[in-house]
Amino acid sequence: MRLTERDRRALVLLAAAVVVILILRFGFFQNGQTKVVPAADSIPAAERRLAKLRQIAATVPGKQAVYRQVQAELASRDRGVITADTAAQAQAQLLQVVRRIGKEEGIDVRGGEFGPVQGLGDEYGEVSAAVSFECPIEKLVNFLAALTKESQLLATNEIRTGAANMKEKTVTVRLALAGVVPRKLVPEKKGIASF
Repeated sequence: MRLTERDRRALVLLAAAVVVILILRFGFFQNGQTKVVPAADSIPAAERRLAKLRQIAATVPGKQAVYRQVQAELASRDRGVITADTAAQAQAQLLQVVRRIGKEEGIDVRGGEFGPVQGLGDEYGEVSAAVSFECPIEKLVNFLAALTKESQLLATNEIRTGAANMKEKTVTVRLALAGVVPRKLVPEKKGIASF
């Protein structure tokens, strides 16, 4: 096999390129050592930066203590939030609380209409349930007082009363209640309604 003139020139250029690369590699960077460049900043400037960093580092324990205090306060406030995996479970828990209190006060709580889950600020949502019952007025007052003693964040949205039995002095009551839930249970609006 014979080499043409063109192939010989290519081999000569390749050999020259290899020599140049070897000279650059081993000539400028001897034994893989790099040159040490002096710092551009002066010693007083470095000392000032160090003092500033120490001041910032000294504030970290205080900030952590404040953070722990805020976390504890948030946990105590969130204790009243109804915890559930779904909005329907939260509504069922709300209805269960109302029926339990009614049973303790001697009231037969009936029904259980659920309203839509709505947003309540940026972090919370609101579930609602409406119930109906008939009772004497004093039991209604005791029932409402017992609702305020609950650990969950509950509120009455609507109370409608009407005369039921004049002889027994009872009233019919339709009561709409709301409870606070985490924001994750509120369904996100989609489409044009979200604007």
